[in-house]
Amino acid sequence: MGTMVKEQACLDLGKSQRLTSLDAFRGLTMAFMVLVSNPGSLAIYRPLDHSPWHGWTITDVVFPSFLWIVGVAITLSLGKRLERGVAKRTIFAQACRRALILYLLGLLIYAIPSFSFATLRWLGVLQRIAICYLAGTALYLTARLRTQILWLCGILLAYWLAMKLIPVPGFGAGNFSVEGNLAHYVDRIVLGRHNYAGTGTWDPEGIVSTLPAIGTTIFGMIAGRMLALKKTVTERVVWLFFLGNALLAAGVFLELWMPINKKLWTDSFCLFMAGMDFVIFAMFLWCLDGVKVKWRIAPLLAFGKNALAIYMVSELLSAVLYSVPAGGVSLHERIFHATFEGLARPATSSLMYAIAYMMLMYFLAWFMDKKQWYVKI
Repeated sequence: MGTMVKEQACLDLGKSQRLTSLDAFRGLTMAFMVLVSNPGSLAIYRPLDHSPWHGWTITDVVFPSFLWIVGVAITLSLGKRLERGVAKRTIFAQACRRALILYLLGLLIYAIPSFSFATLRWLGVLQRIAICYLAGTALYLTARLRTQILWLCGILLAYWLAMKLIPVPGFGAGNFSVEGNLAHYVDRIVLGRHNYAGTGTWDPEGIVSTLPAIGTTIFGMIAGRMLALKKTVTERVVWLFFLGNALLAAGVFLELWMPINKKLWTDSFCLFMAGMDFVIFAMFLWCLDGVKVKWRIAPLLAFGKNALAIYMVSELLSAVLYSVPAGGVSLHERIFHATFEGLARPATSSLMYAIAYMMLMYFLAWFMDKKQWYVKI
């Protein structure tokens, strides 16, 4: 009987068309992204905002989780395609097309509403995802697991040495302040007016910090390799959980020399957040694909199956609401003033608006899932 259960556990996970736990984890990440990106006002509860500089909040977990999930999907998806005999050249050509579309969609988000190409933000969320996806695909198609791990170590070491040893004029080497770090200096010189509008001189998804972000994607690819092992779900969960805790500890230890910082995507941040993703996903895998707990996860699955579409609609609608004037203020402010402002303390009212916005996006995700409309590129 025990042998039968063990064999069945391997069979169910291996033949599943979609990994329920991965869709649910992606959906949770997307739902939380919509929530924290759309407050009603500037009054925000501390955990629902990014850390100003060093340190982290739960909000800082969102973006690395997306990149980690991209890495998992690269391994699972491309592995199946290679098994079917699809040529590597064909796979890479399609990956280039997808990365280009993602990058252009990212440009579109930041172009609205002014469409000023003189100050258009060249880098950003979707742009970074596109770069990391393409780099991860190229590495998966050309290197074995051991070589991928060596690349990961090399990337993190190169970034650490660059940030520690390359001097910045006026600040010297090894400076991790807002103004004095190497990533800021490179963005200011190379991107110029094409930096993030909120800072003007540097980009939180900038040039140099994209390097360790690729490392986050590779961590996801390693997790995908662990999922592809011919082991029971329980054994996979144990390995994911063990590696996750080891990475969490490594991130905390490395903080002695390089602070955890999302905007710089420091090595300690990369390790710590990858560990977080391994642990969280291990719990999802155990509950949803292992013991198959019958939770009501349909909302998460709806978000997860159409993550790109919901992200685009959420960002574009938000841009429109902030840009359309309505009685001396933006349409966003007008709606907030007319609905939630004054119902509770300022931060709570702001959160109520964010929840309502997230529910609107959920309704769209639910409708698309019901119609089986899935946006793919």
